[in-house]
Amino acid sequence: MNHPERVPPLPDDLPRSAGLGASSSAAGSRRDDVAQLPSLNEIALALLAPADSEAVREPGSEAAWLSALGRAVDRFAQAVAAGVHGRADAVRVALAAWQRQAPEADRFLHALASRDRLSLPETAAIALACASELSPMAARALIWLQHPVGEARPTVGLLASICERVGEPHVLARLAEGPAYRHGALQLLPEDRPLCERSVRVPLPLVLALAGHEGRPDNVELDPQGLPALSASVVAAAQRHAQGLESKGVRVLVVRSGHAAEARAAAAEVAVALDRRAAFVEGDPPPGLGDWLWLRACVPVLCRRLGPGERFQVPVIPGYQGAVLVATGVDGSVESAGAVAQWRVAVPPPAERAVLWQTALGRGVEVDALAGTHRHSAGRIAELGEAARSAAATAGVGLQAAHVAQAARAGVGADLGALAELLADDIPDDALVLTPALHEALATLLARCRVRDGLADGLGIAARARYKPGVRALLVGPSGTGKTLAAGWLATQLGLPLYRVDLASVTSKYIGETEKNLAELFARAEHAEVVLLFDEADSLFGKRTDVKDANDRFANQQTNYLLQRIESYEGITLLTSNSRARFDSAFTRRLDAIIEFPSPGPEERRALWLAHLGDGHRLDAAVLNRLAGTCDLAGGHIRNAVFAAAALARVRGEAVSEADVVSAVAAEYRKLGKPAPAGLERPG
Repeated sequence: MNHPERVPPLPDDLPRSAGLGASSSAAGSRRDDVAQLPSLNEIALALLAPADSEAVREPGSEAAWLSALGRAVDRFAQAVAAGVHGRADAVRVALAAWQRQAPEADRFLHALASRDRLSLPETAAIALACASELSPMAARALIWLQHPVGEARPTVGLLASICERVGEPHVLARLAEGPAYRHGALQLLPEDRPLCERSVRVPLPLVLALAGHEGRPDNVELDPQGLPALSASVVAAAQRHAQGLESKGVRVLVVRSGHAAEARAAAAEVAVALDRRAAFVEGDPPPGLGDWLWLRACVPVLCRRLGPGERFQVPVIPGYQGAVLVATGVDGSVESAGAVAQWRVAVPPPAERAVLWQTALGRGVEVDALAGTHRHSAGRIAELGEAARSAAATAGVGLQAAHVAQAARAGVGADLGALAELLADDIPDDALVLTPALHEALATLLARCRVRDGLADGLGIAARARYKPGVRALLVGPSGTGKTLAAGWLATQLGLPLYRVDLASVTSKYIGETEKNLAELFARAEHAEVVLLFDEADSLFGKRTDVKDANDRFANQQTNYLLQRIESYEGITLLTSNSRARFDSAFTRRLDAIIEFPSPGPEERRALWLAHLGDGHRLDAAVLNRLAGTCDLAGGHIRNAVFAAAALARVRGEAVSEADVVSAVAAEYRKLGKPAPAGLERPG
């Protein structure tokens, strides 16, 4: 996102600095010839120039260079004022002329001195310090003037000597207490030296900015690549927030999004609406940042990742009085001395999503279903559109909406790190062997997920109040009854990636770390619109206990956070457990559906055997009926037995036989610690 550079205007009326009023009347007697006016550092150094006779003895030396500066100042003063006698008078005339209108080389320094009302010692100190950084000859001259110290930067003592020659008092105090030092534009180093012996420095980014260059500080980023494009409604919201910052006197705006890049992009749009550029600041503001921001017409965007309950105090940026933006996630709080405005970047409405999908996929693809079902942001739509185009090109077929689901299911752009595992396998309808009642319950849950975005539209005020499009469902039943398989089927039908949360990576023994990990997990999942699966969720969402020690208190805090965060999460969350009795009653109230997965009956078990065995077996109908009737195994155990039987058959190079299955079933019962059914073997 590139924006044109904006340069602050040169002030028309620069307030006079102390110590220059004595020569203003003399300078005003003739028209200023600004084209020949030396720069401020040259005017200051001219006061220290040696006599011409001394400079002639060493042509090309530092003395000769300084002497030439002195003669240039003399010529200018004599051209614009009458009655100039001596070098000090000439310097006063030149300073008065510089005060009214500086030459082009000093336009930024002149503007900064006007804004901050800098005194002559401060302005001259900045000018000389910048010259020592950018002009080799100026650095050599300073070394020569400050012999035997040999300092290439101006010292406080040298500046005092210059200013005192034009009648400027209290130089040391003005350098050590003035706004330039307070803003960080001037640094007096090292601090262990006496004040008069310290060297005067200007932060390098500010040196470059005063010279008209970018001068970006190390921890500041301008115009970063990879920021997502935003929808029209988000851009309009950014403009409204910018107007609020300008009209309501609010200085701090917190821009929140589940994804850092989206928050930064939205903050950049606010900066554009303010007719500024966004300067993204990582870490603490560097010295001199306030003046640099003003010179480069930038708005600071403080980038922070906050965990649950974490507080961030917006730092004061010395020398900066404009708006401050904070780009962060959905958790934590941001505090400031003044009012703080909040903006949670919203997902675009379906109509805008359709436009974005059409742009990403082209006119030949039907996008209404994508826009209505998937709550993607503009950046995510562009990301999936590019991945879908690549998938279609790889397959050598025309681009279709199905390629979007293929890219999404593969987890393109949905980086949940080590916090969750992608379950990318598609689960077809035939793989899901369930009772009719369970099929109906899952179909109802699927419908709820598909229409969740506008479900409250047209309903009563009580239904619309505080409505969140998130869907939360608990799948309960014994191990192996198909809960995880059903979660995969739901994700396949929705065309969304399914991520199983890694509880070992999420939970931590350190206080607050579990909540921070979960906050990051939910934020990333919300941005990419993934289906989150918490297997054995009772270990995280269990009942709160009576507080007997510190561990109980922190465990309850963790549960409280989870209850709140899962309710505010706008995605789809599926939880599995063996028993609903292990959950806190406050949690079950927050669920949209609780689906019981009972152990399969004989008919379901027969269908499970057939679904797993396929056509490569030699079992007749009587054997299948006997297995279904006598072996009370759930689908997961039947799956294990089929794989074990297939391994025995593959060793012989034959199809799966009854003996293979009987042997595998007996082994599965031994794993369960149960005796095999008496009627497992064929009678007779």
